Amino acid sequence: MPDGPLSKYRELIAAGELTDDTAQRLALEKLQVLHLRLKDYNPWEGKRVGRGFLGWRRKATKQGPQVSGLYMFGGVGRGKSMLMDLFFECSTVEKKRRVHFHAFMQEAHAGIHAARQTGDPDPVKTVAKAIAAEAVLLCFDEMQITDITDAMIVGRLFDKLFKRGTVIVTTSNRHPDDLYKDGLNRQVFVPFIEMIKEKLDIHLLESPKDYRQERLMGREVYHAPLNDVARAAMDDTWAELTGGQPGEPLILQVTGRDVQIPRFHAGTARASFADLCANPLGAADYLTLAEAVSTLLIDDIPVLGVHNNNEAKRFVTLIDALYEAKTRLICSAEAMPETLYPEGKGAFEFERTASRIAEMRSTDWLAAKAA
Repeated sequence: MPDGPLSKYRELIAAGELTDDTAQRLALEKLQVLHLRLKDYNPWEGKRVGRGFLGWRRKATKQGPQVSGLYMFGGVGRGKSMLMDLFFECSTVEKKRRVHFHAFMQEAHAGIHAARQTGDPDPVKTVAKAIAAEAVLLCFDEMQITDITDAMIVGRLFDKLFKRGTVIVTTSNRHPDDLYKDGLNRQVFVPFIEMIKEKLDIHLLESPKDYRQERLMGREVYHAPLNDVARAAMDDTWAELTGGQPGEPLILQVTGRDVQIPRFHAGTARASFADLCANPLGAADYLTLAEAVSTLLIDDIPVLGVHNNNEAKRFVTLIDALYEAKTRLICSAEAMPETLYPEGKGAFEFERTASRIAEMRSTDWLAAKAA
């Protein structure tokens, strides 16, 4: 077997670091083929040279047919990000980049804005040119569209990237047809879906196992009181779910505003209570967060009451959003859920939230999330 993600996967299985999974191997076979096709791949041959007939500049010629990328989708915890990381690490492409899709779109918006400030007549083209120059291979984690501003530009941006020979590999929880489902003015987004289905190999990773859920089974997911033991347990869980990665900030766009989550990796996010509830966030922000992540770690939840009533109200809204989205919740707190809001105006209403938190830490909840 040639070097590549499939042989690396087999090495990890032999070392006992991974469990052999038929669905993952099927996905890796596609990634292995792509790995081989990308060896020595260069979408353009040479540089622009001299001037041609009548003084016109001659363009570089394409080296051959563009290599098709891969769109890998499936349920949470099936190993999509891990497989893409194996492929990315093994790739011999010199100019390559792996980035979370939200972060990429945030950068694209910033670049387009900067280009417009200079009077650029086609800022999307300028940004696409810069991206393509930096990365022949682009690997995106967690492609999803929840914001109308993303939906309005992503089609034109990707069209120009494809034309420049950029190869894209992406993971998603959804089939392309379900991206931006029921979104505002979705008709302008549909051509992008058709482009993805034309340019990328669409592959369903249909593993019956949710490995992230298996890692949490048997673990306590609510740690109280706040002490060194609770903090160490949160750190251990983060390391287990992210493979020891430190994570990067996740920036979500909500109605034209940026909401930043301090740490994010492969569907798992981590933030403090203060990050999420001391700032002026609302239901739309929490719903977007719950949609964007599959597991959320919240550190340092204080006892709630009249002294932090606004923060407590936001916390209730946050838990409701996570509960409805079936997002996994892992917490460290000063008190257990039933005594987290001991007295005051909102204590009675908080009983419902405490009940939801108790349900979300149960084995049945974790098992239901995997179904």
